[in-house]
Amino acid sequence: MPEQKNILELIENRKIVPVVKLYNSEDSLPLCEALCEGGLPVAEITFRTEAAEDSIRLAAKVYPDMLIGAGTIVNTEQAKRAVDAGAKFLVTPGFSKKVTEYAAKNHILIFPGVCTPTEVMCALEYNLDVVKFFPAKQYGGPDTINALSAPFPSIRFMPTGGINASNIRDYLKNEKIIACGGSWMVKDTYIKEHQFTEIIRLTKEAVKLTK
Repeated sequence: MPEQKNILELIENRKIVPVVKLYNSEDSLPLCEALCEGGLPVAEITFRTEAAEDSIRLAAKVYPDMLIGAGTIVNTEQAKRAVDAGAKFLVTPGFSKKVTEYAAKNHILIFPGVCTPTEVMCALEYNLDVVKFFPAKQYGGPDTINALSAPFPSIRFMPTGGINASNIRDYLKNEKIIACGGSWMVKDTYIKEHQFTEIIRLTKEAVKLTK
């Protein structure tokens, strides 16, 4: 597995992490192909469906150079399954001490979800450099991140939730934000209806917004 620092650098270079929900593991391959063709070879496949584990396994096997992570991890059992399937990083919706300790013990990059100063302090206890800020829009977006950055200058953020083509630039202009999680280019309906050409188009547009 690539070093955590290398994975962080890749995510920071790509600026966007598509947050994906798959109901059929077979859809993971054309989805990965679409993201790569769109210029964004990274995906956070969420553990919101039964297809998540197999989707990660397939994607990691067929697209070994793509950065595949696992999202919506809420317990250590899911974390282990995700890593065993080939996930290169973990993302949690909130702060879980057990999941964070599992990741730290096994040298796995993790972005625990935070939205308060208390949760940021919990993350700092594990010497984490980057945390997920979720749900970003509902908790004040860039303004709240600016406020949290004042007492915690060492921490950086990957906001997710309510981010789209119309506001992503407002986030990315903040130097404390390494990348944004977003699902607007990989909506459930696009994947279910196999609208992969649309995913390619929206991904290309999204990449342009990061320049």
